Amino acid sequence: MSDPDAVRLQLSVAATLWEIAAVRNEREAPRVNAARRYLGAVHGASRLRKRLERDDRSA
Repeated sequence: MSDPDAVRLQLSVAATLWEIAAVRNEREAPRVNAARRYLGAVHGASRLRKRLERDDRSA
């Protein structure tokens, strides 16, 4: 790999790691974390409701 290619690769990896760190920080922010927990609870309740409806129909 030539020197310019190696530099481009290093810059690309550095930029990717920077983005990953930024996203992790954003996801761990209190408001985002609370919203993700809430949406997870809603999704879980919805899946449970659908499963119970299926069980009622099959019984």
